[in-house]
Amino acid sequence: MTVPTIKLNDGTSIPQYGLGVWQVPQDETEQVVSQALEVGYRHIDTAQMYQNEAGVGAALKSAGLAREDVYVTTKLNNSQHDPADAKASLERSLELLGLDRVDLFLIHWPLPTRYDGTYAKTWEALVGLREEGLTTSVGVSNFQPDHLDKIVAETGVAPAVNQIEVHPYFANEAARAATLAHGAKVESWSPLGQGGGELTDPVVAEIASAHGKSPAQVLLRWQIDRGDIVFPKSVRRERLEENLAIFDFELSADQVTALAALDKGESGRSGPNPDTFDWIPSY
Repeated sequence: MTVPTIKLNDGTSIPQYGLGVWQVPQDETEQVVSQALEVGYRHIDTAQMYQNEAGVGAALKSAGLAREDVYVTTKLNNSQHDPADAKASLERSLELLGLDRVDLFLIHWPLPTRYDGTYAKTWEALVGLREEGLTTSVGVSNFQPDHLDKIVAETGVAPAVNQIEVHPYFANEAARAATLAHGAKVESWSPLGQGGGELTDPVVAEIASAHGKSPAQVLLRWQIDRGDIVFPKSVRRERLEENLAIFDFELSADQVTALAALDKGESGRSGPNPDTFDWIPSY
């Protein structure tokens, strides 16, 4: 089994599939990531806000894999948007991860109602961190079309990726289209939804039965075929293995159409709206 890679607009490549560790407790993270690496995952997505970077770092160290064989992403905490704070926060992340650089560093949320709406300055700071070599690529997360337009207009630099909520009940097409228009790739968080019924939907169940696959495998395959980068979370080895076994079947055109028809628009969003989300946790 070979996970496809996707070429980013800065000339680097990223594995299209990986493991997300959102809501994985710190004391469980090392074991979960270690199991994922044993199974064959080579792309790990964490964040300062998840407070489990140390566990990821411990797993990477114990795995003994070559640095270039594992792709690691982390994200800027909402409390660190001040350009003067961004570098120190990334340096702290690197210490926790046991790395001298990450492969990808993202602004976790735009926070347009905070910091006088200066997220373009935060973006400029991340571009500087890339130039310093602390991260190979830089990108954003949860950016709406106007947020993307603003940072590109003010800096002349497009992000490598935009990590946004995407699943069949919330295809997030406007943000996807804007991301692609700027030459960035879409990363999908919550690709299996958040318990909103996606995994038990009759349409999904019927397609899964036709392929002898699980509903989760169908949803992940749908997003892989769309060209999105996906990293579902799981803490169980058997589910880690199941989620990775999605490269041996293909969805038909009719099945893709049926899944796309499940989109509920804004009412299908399960996470916060980036235009109003302004939570700043401690760090």
